[in-house]
Amino acid sequence: MENAMTNALVAYNLPVPNALGSLDAYIGAVNRLPMLTAEEESALAQKYQEDDDLDAARALVMSHLRFVVHVARGYNGYGLQMGDLVQEGNIGLMKAVKRFDPNVGVRLVSFAVHWIRAEMHEFILRNWRIVKVATTKAQRKLFFNLRKSRKRLGWMNHEEVETIARELNVQASDVLEMEARLNGRDIGFDAPVDSDDEAPPAPVAYLEDHGVDPSLVHEMEDEETDQLDRLRQGLARLDARSRDIIRRRWLDDDSKITLQELADEYGVSAERIRQIEANAMKKMKSLFVA
Repeated sequence: MENAMTNALVAYNLPVPNALGSLDAYIGAVNRLPMLTAEEESALAQKYQEDDDLDAARALVMSHLRFVVHVARGYNGYGLQMGDLVQEGNIGLMKAVKRFDPNVGVRLVSFAVHWIRAEMHEFILRNWRIVKVATTKAQRKLFFNLRKSRKRLGWMNHEEVETIARELNVQASDVLEMEARLNGRDIGFDAPVDSDDEAPPAPVAYLEDHGVDPSLVHEMEDEETDQLDRLRQGLARLDARSRDIIRRRWLDDDSKITLQELADEYGVSAERIRQIEANAMKKMKSLFVA
């Protein structure tokens, strides 16, 4: 669908809103595209829904590109390129067109605004800082609402923090934590190349050296993962009884079961259980030989 949007712009001789194109030219071009009436919109949506007509979907997308620009302008204060926000919003618009049901009785613009904003929000949270400031749904909601509130209030006192927490149904501590994240800034992990001796130490200088080579740690973790995979493969080769005996004799976290207990359960001698165990170990051993 994203390719359909780009192809549609090219077909109409319109620039794509990226770093290589002119954003002003793009905005001027999409503003010249005709809007659809409710009847035209419904007919195109029906055609796309019932016949999978991509030309109908393209027409729906094209007629709403100007709305994406309008929404993107609301996020100018985040320090990101307008063209990138428009591009992400266009993806949200196309997702909305794909899911739009004209029989519900609402216009596409009302349905699409949520998808457009969602894509822009994801882009902002991915790119606003090197370290993510919001990962959960509640934190994302708090991030965008708190920025709006701070524009109105500036620095917040205790009463304003409590008010925002009450309005957003979160803890006051969550508001304070998010405010601290918003006030923070990205710091390079290593010292800059041109730093002098009087410059403050970079974060890497505060890490404790445990004397362990990270490459060796990674190598050991990788080997452990490989051993676990081989163990799973070995167990998969065994019949159900042999697999059960190996699991309960060697792999269960509980106390190790005895040969006699398994013998009583399976109705055979303890010696027979030992033989089954030995044969199973022999079959699995070949997987662990380098």
